[in-house]
Amino acid sequence: MKPLLLIDVDGPLNPYAAQKERRPEGYTTHRMSPTGWTGAKPLRVWLNPAHGAELLALTDRYELVWATTWKEEANEWIGPHLGLPELPYVDWPVMHGRAPAGTFWKTQYVLEYAGDRPFAWVDDDLTPYDHEWVERHHPADALMMTIDPRIGLTRVDFDRLAEWVD
Repeated sequence: MKPLLLIDVDGPLNPYAAQKERRPEGYTTHRMSPTGWTGAKPLRVWLNPAHGAELLALTDRYELVWATTWKEEANEWIGPHLGLPELPYVDWPVMHGRAPAGTFWKTQYVLEYAGDRPFAWVDDDLTPYDHEWVERHHPADALMMTIDPRIGLTRVDFDRLAEWVD
């Protein structure tokens, strides 16, 4: 079985923390209204179409999985803009709840989803607590990459993902 590549949307694919008036180079603007979005206007999402090809290039080495609060809606709202097929997703039983030992709320569920499989995880909310928790509680190798939500995934990140799995 291939390792999992767990992909968060907001931060890694959508650099939401970039300056509001300045869309990052290579990104296109999309207005979206996923379930749970309560804003008066649709949500602004920046996506870089090149990220789809970068992720698809990794499918011979990884099984891609959405690890985002968008859950299954990432297949409807995000994937088509990147040219991605429908992907499995982590179906969080609880979102934004309490987490063990100061970890990010997603971490415990990522470990449950991964089981005994190795994984790489790209997210903007990972801290040293998460790295330590995974190291102590996950039986396989794991690469956890904290992505700057002002920048999103970069060439260096995709190279690191490819190198790690090799």
